[in-house]
Amino acid sequence: MKRWIPAALCAVLAITLLLAALPGRAVPTAGWGLSFQTEGQAPAGPVRPEKLRELGAAYVDEDGGKVLYLTFDAGYENGYTEKILDILKKQEVPAAFFLVGDYLERNADLVRRMTAEGHIVGNHTLHHPDMSAVPSREAFEKELRGVENLYTDITEQTLPKFYRPPQGLYSEENLQMAKDMGYKTVFWSLAYADWDNEKQPEPEAALEKLNSRVHDGAVVLLHATSKTNAEILDRLITIWKDMGYRFAPLTELFD
Repeated sequence: MKRWIPAALCAVLAITLLLAALPGRAVPTAGWGLSFQTEGQAPAGPVRPEKLRELGAAYVDEDGGKVLYLTFDAGYENGYTEKILDILKKQEVPAAFFLVGDYLERNADLVRRMTAEGHIVGNHTLHHPDMSAVPSREAFEKELRGVENLYTDITEQTLPKFYRPPQGLYSEENLQMAKDMGYKTVFWSLAYADWDNEKQPEPEAALEKLNSRVHDGAVVLLHATSKTNAEILDRLITIWKDMGYRFAPLTELFD
């Protein structure tokens, strides 16, 4: 049984990727997953980039050359965001922070700082539910509008229209809903297991993992709650700059 489960999962992923590649194939209801096939090259996602573009979504800049898009997800504050912001300021690197409602309510000063220093604050929904399972368009819109309202209350500005589905769970229907609301949906092409506070990766192992998988046009997902990320971010950015990469805001991803 232990041998069968991984094999079965690989088979499911292979079938999903094959179906997604068929012309006109609908986006499945699924979680976002990646298949890294060649070091230094963009991974295959479960949906073709062209199909995602039709729905106002992207996970990689396939034509961007040596550019990286740095993004952070934050469901709560774990004491590391201030250091992350300090590093971004020092390195003069733009980033996007996808925040949930509770984060905005509890961390208004950090949200204002993100905005003042030129970073994008994105919509990670009000309550972080499985958005592919929301019962109606009204419920879907309520999750996004709630974040918009909180952000405006805090900053007196309009929330930038970038959306990341919690846990990467999506369907074609709710990607279309987001598009209808004026949003661009942002998945990712580079991430690693950094979310478990009880099992934080060792810094050197994290650097090795990320550097072995970096690629042109990567949308990088890191969690702002990670101690390891706060420790390695300055070195990571320096290494990627030395490799010839530049960092761009998400607005460029959708130009």
